[in-house]
Amino acid sequence: MGLISPRLPDLDYEEWQAKPLMQRIKPMAQDWAEGGFGTPDAVLVLYVVKIGLYAFGAAAITALTPGIGSLGDIGEWWTEPIFFQKVVIFTLLFEVLGLGCGFGPLTLRFLPPVGAPLHWLRPGTIRLPPWPSRVPLTAGTTRSMTDVALYVAVLAAALWLLLSPGQGGSAEAGSVGTIDPWRFLPLFAALGLIGLRDKTIFLAARTEVYGTLALMFLFSGPDLIVGVKLLVVLIWWGAAFSKLNQHFPHVVAVMMSNSPILRVKALKRRFHRDFPDDLRPGRLSEHLAHGGTVIEFGVPLVLLLSNGGWPTHVAAVVMICFHLQILTSLPMGVPLEWNVFMIFAIGFLFIDKADVSVGEMSHPVPVFAIVLAAAAVVVTGNFFPRQFSFLPSMRYYAGNWATSLWCLTPEAVAKLDGSVNKVARLPSAQLETLYDAEMATLLSHKVYAFRSMHTHGRALFGLIPRACGEDRDVVTSRYAIHDGEFVAGIALGWNFGEGHLHHEQLLQALQERCGFEPGEVRVVMLESQRFLDPRQEYRIIDGATGEIERGIVKVADMLERQPWDGEIPTYDVVVGAAPHPT
Repeated sequence: MGLISPRLPDLDYEEWQAKPLMQRIKPMAQDWAEGGFGTPDAVLVLYVVKIGLYAFGAAAITALTPGIGSLGDIGEWWTEPIFFQKVVIFTLLFEVLGLGCGFGPLTLRFLPPVGAPLHWLRPGTIRLPPWPSRVPLTAGTTRSMTDVALYVAVLAAALWLLLSPGQGGSAEAGSVGTIDPWRFLPLFAALGLIGLRDKTIFLAARTEVYGTLALMFLFSGPDLIVGVKLLVVLIWWGAAFSKLNQHFPHVVAVMMSNSPILRVKALKRRFHRDFPDDLRPGRLSEHLAHGGTVIEFGVPLVLLLSNGGWPTHVAAVVMICFHLQILTSLPMGVPLEWNVFMIFAIGFLFIDKADVSVGEMSHPVPVFAIVLAAAAVVVTGNFFPRQFSFLPSMRYYAGNWATSLWCLTPEAVAKLDGSVNKVARLPSAQLETLYDAEMATLLSHKVYAFRSMHTHGRALFGLIPRACGEDRDVVTSRYAIHDGEFVAGIALGWNFGEGHLHHEQLLQALQERCGFEPGEVRVVMLESQRFLDPRQEYRIIDGATGEIERGIVKVADMLERQPWDGEIPTYDVVVGAAPHPT
């Protein structure tokens, strides 16, 4: 692995290229199992620098607060409540500017490495309203100057908060006080309005975390501290609850194989059952998955109930190590700043403010109402995943995500490039610009390997023959496969695991602009697994003629398959009217 060149398996390209799709994926999956994505060293340095700039930026802008002291005095004021408030708002701003989740090469975003502001400040780009038929003045999928103004309002409201002084200094509120609660209302209003016009921006701001935490800033003193503690614990518990499934060990195996810290191939092989022939999760991955879930349930409870002393400090160290493990593995999608934020929150809330308890609260009812509302979304989102984003459902690492694969003909790609207002081309074209066609093809298959090593990837690739025709390798001659994540990334300006952003609504918006002919675009869409339901729903849709087929796949079938096994059993199949391509 070089400074700028990715590490790839040693193979004969022409011989490999002549093989069927799933046989091309096989060596890539085997290579991932012992080496991950093969990220160039320069990319790793880029993300380390970005983390450093994030931390420095949050501290530097807080140092501008009147009365708090200089940046060099941060050791004396890092426990000020206003610093925590400004870190929350700074992180929200960092995310909604596209600098956090979904940034850069590990999300196949190269030229440019960020899309969000370039896309959302441009009238005519695609927006996706969540309820266009129910909420007045939100219909349509074209960004207007109103949408641009609302996005600017979000940025301006966040910046205003970051430059705000403190008020009401006291022993509870810190020496410089906290931000005037009324100053948060413009941010809430702007986020709410832009969310009704474009759910992508609302999700990109990570509103389910930072927006909900900011609601607690309407309170002061112990109400603020306890409320934030409860929400942080809810984040851990929500994530743990969503991991009560059979998908998560696959996530652990894939993520640990990608860790740049673990360089010993023999160790990485142990995350799989019997490398190189059986890449299902091994016992080590299963133990880490189940152990991590237990930690996320149990240790935060210790942090919440202990009031300092060695139980608090031991629990804090465990959770800090928990987030450091995720951070240093550089997971695809790169939710890095979120893990840095959680580590900071542990120190601020559960170590420095360990003695602030529920009994000191003045207004417990509204605080608990906010927490219970957020908890209700988590639970409901796991039982009804089609109606809820995986983000407020807190299924971050669960492996149980809505996903899709887009099969595009060259004609469809040309229409995407010529008819859609956007700031970047598909990742395959970006890779050809950076390297060459051969390297772009190899790296695209490395992404296929990443997807196929998850349970949902087994289903998606197994359904491609049903979407594209009886020819088992029709994708070689007619279609190129593109992960829905990256189609959403160029069409919407942001992508971070939210499969609903690249399901029917986006396809319809693209069809309006591109006028795809029947057979030019075939999309396989897989919904998340409902809690305790052993099945997952799928749909196959043609861009021009609509739904071709729907049915279910069983999780048990996915668990028994290898990443390269191909077709998968389907059940309760309903076939539509659209013909398969010839």
